Amino acid sequence: MRFSKLILAAATCAGLAACGDSTGEQALLGGGAGAVGAAVLNSDPLFGAVVGAAGNVLYCKTQNNCN
Repeated sequence: MRFSKLILAAATCAGLAACGDSTGEQALLGGGAGAVGAAVLNSDPLFGAVVGAAGNVLYCKTQNNCN
């Protein structure tokens, strides 16, 4: 059971690499992935959403292959 949760969390985190067209879309995609990942790991979804949103925006702004 714990192994399947980790695989699901890893797949969710892979969604953080999805860049949107605008900063708002990037924050929304990252926040959604972070909230789902946190919920799967029985953590605080709000905290996961904040970290996911910030992480995805930072990733998308620093990578050359994103918008």
